[in-house]
Amino acid sequence: MTTREARGLPPETLDEESIARYLQLNPDFFERHQAILARMRLPHARSASTISLVERQVEVLRERQAELEGKLADFVRVARANDALSEKIQRFTRRLLGATSRRNMAEQLEASLREDFDAFHATLILTNGNERGFEGLPERFLRAVAPDDANFKSFEGLFSSGKPRCGQVRDTQRQFLFGTDSSEIGSVALVPLGEHGSIGLLALGSHDRERFHPGMSTEFLARMGELIADAVVYR
Repeated sequence: MTTREARGLPPETLDEESIARYLQLNPDFFERHQAILARMRLPHARSASTISLVERQVEVLRERQAELEGKLADFVRVARANDALSEKIQRFTRRLLGATSRRNMAEQLEASLREDFDAFHATLILTNGNERGFEGLPERFLRAVAPDDANFKSFEGLFSSGKPRCGQVRDTQRQFLFGTDSSEIGSVALVPLGEHGSIGLLALGSHDRERFHPGMSTEFLARMGELIADAVVYR
């Protein structure tokens, strides 16, 4: 066996793939041939000039470092946002637990949505029978409907999934949810309450078309829905 074969370089062919394989198998090649390293020049990534291989390696490492720092900054930002949201959910839970009556629970729910989550357009729709104890509250926030109400049944796709949904809704659905404020609503978050919406529906609206978008996480909305459903059933 020749030295070339022992080092992984074919004895006759000398194409780029073979050279690349040889350098991978011999990472100390340029250390043993520093004169070649000194003569190698590469195009500069951001200008028409050339730089040495070592300079290019340093440049690549800096670019990778900048990319990693960017990813780390994104992770930190998301973590901080989740921490802030967790704190809001905790305050939301404490307000529901501290309610002295079903009526007070609904008042605390509306206040928390407005004060903690900036949800200035919120509607809680309960199916008949679940509204007991909530009488007298403004219909702008809370109202009862029959389970077979045509407008309520238009959300059957949502109820079948059992999961919150964000984005746009039909004009008739938006009118049903937000009444005279419907023309101001750019995006909505819908949270089914109970199994297949058996208890009702929570709807949050925003003027911003991008605030509630289909790609956003709905995990915290699902938790809110579970807390509200339990509060309605067990209060």
